[in-house]
Amino acid sequence: MDIRFYNSLNNAVEPFRTVESNKVRMYSCGPTVYDFAHIGNFRSFLFADFIRRFLEVAGYDVTHVCNITDVGHMTDDSVADGAGEDKMATAATRIKEDKKSGKVPEGAIENPDDPYQVAKYYTDAFLNDARQLGMKVAFEEETNILRATEHIPDMLTMIEELLSKNVAYRVGDVVYFSVESFSDYGKLSGNTLEKLQAGMGGRVSDDELAGKRHPGDFLLWKADPRHIMKWDSPYGEGYPGWHIECSVMARKLLGDVIDIHTGGEDLIFPHHECEIAQSRCATGADSFANFWMHARFLMVEGEKMSKSKGNFYTVRDVLSGKATGREVHPAVLRYELTKSHYRANMNFTHKGLTDSAANVKKLIDLRQKLSSEANGNAAEVDNSHPVLNDFLGALADDLNISGALGVLFPWVTSEHRNPAESLAVLDKINHVLSIAPIDVPASFREPEASTPGAESSFDPTALCRQIDEARATKDWATADKIRDELQSAGYAVKNSPEGTVAEKQLA
Repeated sequence: MDIRFYNSLNNAVEPFRTVESNKVRMYSCGPTVYDFAHIGNFRSFLFADFIRRFLEVAGYDVTHVCNITDVGHMTDDSVADGAGEDKMATAATRIKEDKKSGKVPEGAIENPDDPYQVAKYYTDAFLNDARQLGMKVAFEEETNILRATEHIPDMLTMIEELLSKNVAYRVGDVVYFSVESFSDYGKLSGNTLEKLQAGMGGRVSDDELAGKRHPGDFLLWKADPRHIMKWDSPYGEGYPGWHIECSVMARKLLGDVIDIHTGGEDLIFPHHECEIAQSRCATGADSFANFWMHARFLMVEGEKMSKSKGNFYTVRDVLSGKATGREVHPAVLRYELTKSHYRANMNFTHKGLTDSAANVKKLIDLRQKLSSEANGNAAEVDNSHPVLNDFLGALADDLNISGALGVLFPWVTSEHRNPAESLAVLDKINHVLSIAPIDVPASFREPEASTPGAESSFDPTALCRQIDEARATKDWATADKIRDELQSAGYAVKNSPEGTVAEKQLA
């Protein structure tokens, strides 16, 4: 299959080639675990999962690694030296307030002043959200989810490499990378050294500039006794720079040169630019990642997501109904966050969720119908099947999701003369989409009653019988009251030849 992706490094759509035939090594920047990841973060995370799933169906063996940034960095990491407050301290203050208000469940975190407990609390939340949304790497926690705090010795080793090659230098107890030592610095982001010289001079203190060779030189290690999380090093007790973490973890698990590196567009500079510089200088290779792929920002109802505007949503906000007033099935949220092209800004809306729920229901209903007709036995099909060929062909064109869905839904509503064959086609498509049903291994599934808002005491079938009984005695007020109760709980109430039926809405 002729696959072409947009490469942010060269600002062009290019033929996709791998370092090793039929194998893909992919690294994704994961969450900073000082708070819950929001739906904008998850647009980027799911974008990476979508790439992986597509490439798997296309025939590649994909190794996908995602990091957890659990080192307490500073609130302004965009400044090369790290400025502001320690994010772990900020998180501890917020958790203490949330414990008082009951937002943090009893026993969820005993000591917010312990940064490792804070990191674990938010890491567990991220992994739970990611699993609900069918992110494959989240089910590979023991092998492919890497925590920065577990790789400090490896970071110190790379820092020593960079110092020995004279591309890094020490100023007292701080180690900097010299951007002037790497001739390709700025290629990814378009930030020349001259622009950095002019633009960053006012963002760094005179004391810091006095010891630095260039304002854009970035932190590799900083000795700071005030920092909550710190480790011994030849440069003093301190903590690593943000950028060195990803370079080290990607190299350790995937090698010196990888095929794809993903993230949100906000990471292009400085994070990804700095990763390239230090990785290539450490390895001596001509490349760090051959393809850089970035997802654009997510808006909410046409506005930038902001806590002050009240439109800042986490995954659990959406699934529980806090964001929209109605519970949302994880498959619907996944579809909503992946149905737009990754290189276009996405507008998250209530109407969009409703439309997504309708499309997800079509796919779920079709799979149930085909599975029943084929007795659960799918035929063997390969990617040359006309529907698969056109669906995957659209995605091979820089993940043209609109084109792919334009192939899918006319086929969904067509006549399916061979249910076993159609079931096989749909299952291959669903390997990419992961919505019908969402791809969650059985060992990670929770009982139906534990899904958001579900309660074992709520029996919609019994309530439907009560409606029929009330109507039989012409007790319209009672029938209407029970119907309203079902609708408020997210059920569509309909009449059928067998009586009243209630169907749980997906959103």
